[in-house]
Amino acid sequence: MGVITQLLRGRGRKRRLPLPSPLGTVRAEARALHVRLGGRTVLDGVDLQVAAGEVLALVGPNGAGKSTLLAALARDLPAGSGEVRIDGEPAAAWTAAELAVRRAVLPQSAQLSFPFPVEEVVRMGRAPWAGTPAEDEDDAAVRAAMAAAEVTGFASRPFAALSGGERARVALARVLAQRTPLLLLDEPTAALDLRHQELVLRICRERAAAGDAVAVVLHDLGLAGAYADRVAVLHGGRIAAEGPPARVFEAESLSRVYAQPIEVIDHPRTGEPLVIPRRAVRDFAS
Repeated sequence: MGVITQLLRGRGRKRRLPLPSPLGTVRAEARALHVRLGGRTVLDGVDLQVAAGEVLALVGPNGAGKSTLLAALARDLPAGSGEVRIDGEPAAAWTAAELAVRRAVLPQSAQLSFPFPVEEVVRMGRAPWAGTPAEDEDDAAVRAAMAAAEVTGFASRPFAALSGGERARVALARVLAQRTPLLLLDEPTAALDLRHQELVLRICRERAAAGDAVAVVLHDLGLAGAYADRVAVLHGGRIAAEGPPARVFEAESLSRVYAQPIEVIDHPRTGEPLVIPRRAVRDFAS
């Protein structure tokens, strides 16, 4: 409710709208970022960029700082020290309304207290564009987002009546309808079946191909290896490795980060890195 109020309050003021940018333009950046939560250092001097035209996957074990980093890049969490920049300016320089047309955020869980139908939930993603020329695109943006996330078939159903996976896809459709040049997605595949996990990552790739910058928190290293242009491996609040999946996904370093023996093999057809836990051979004869 607080965010919506800020957006409405800023409606009468002149907003700086995002401009098209060439591929490779840095849309979000963390510089020497430190964040403390509950008296604990969660991010410890993180440097990271998210650029137009790429999918960046944030991976790492539980508690490594992935979601915190994503929230800090969205300016939803304050930095203890260091800096977050969005579209080349300090994040704090943008109003809430200006941020909302620059970056869309998908949290880990989507909760609503009121029984809104699915289509209205998706339409909420258009609120930041009220009073701008892009307001004319609302209906088309909502239809396209619902079709992409495969939720058109239950447009009139109450959001609260959906399964966890269906809610996750509706929440993604809301983010897509927002049509911002920066997408920040926190574990968008966690509640989804195999088909829809692939669907979400294909959408990420399509948005990057269209010029958006996409940062996505993933636990499935196979998905990260298949769809990400770059991977940042977080460990203990720091970036342990960063680069293309084929270079970053190295068995020894991943085994150390995850405290679990890991094997990395090339997919026999695509050559993409497959990351699997090393397991003991089962003796079926016994």
